Amino acid sequence: MDTQKAFRKDKLPALQKTLGVKNINAVPTLEKVIVAIGIGSLATRKSLKDFDEFEKNILKMTGQKARMIKSKKSISNFKLREGLPVMLQVTLRKAKAYDFVDRFVKLVLPRMRDFSGLSDKSFHRQGNYSIGIPNYNIFPELSLDDVVTPMGIQINIVSTSKDPAKTKALMQSLWFLFK
Repeated sequence: MDTQKAFRKDKLPALQKTLGVKNINAVPTLEKVIVAIGIGSLATRKSLKDFDEFEKNILKMTGQKARMIKSKKSISNFKLREGLPVMLQVTLRKAKAYDFVDRFVKLVLPRMRDFSGLSDKSFHRQGNYSIGIPNYNIFPELSLDDVVTPMGIQINIVSTSKDPAKTKALMQSLWFLFK
C-alpha cells in the first residue's frame, strides 16, 4: 500500500480527533513538497556550467527531473547576471510527496549527524515548514561516487492548513520529531 493511501486510511481519522475537526475534509494534508539546491555560487565563483551531477542526484532522491531556475535580474554585489542559473528545483505532489516525506523521515533524518529533532521555529505564518540540510549526501539513494561537490539542500513542506499548529500536528502524525 502506498504511503498516501495509508495516511488517508490510518492517520487522517486520528488527526481529525486530535485537532477536533468535525469535517474530515478540513483536516490538513500535504499539498506539496519542494526540494531545491542553490547552485548560484557555483555558477558565479567557480564558473561551473555543467550541473548534470546535481540534476542526476535530485532525480535519484525524488524520482522526478529538476527544473532550472534562472535569475530574473542582475545584482552586482553578488556577481549575478540576468539569466544565470541560480537553483535546481523539484515540486512533488500527491503520492510522490507522501513517499518522499516517508523516506525522508525514516531514512534521512536518522542519518543526520547529531540529530536531536527539528526546530519549532522553521514554521512560516502561512503554515509551511522549511528544512535546510547542509549536505545532501546523507540520502540513501546516493552513493559516495555520486556526490563530487557537496551542497546543501532546502526542503519546503506545504500543507493545506494555514495554521502552523495544525501543520505541526500533521507533521507529527507523519513521524516528524521536534525538539
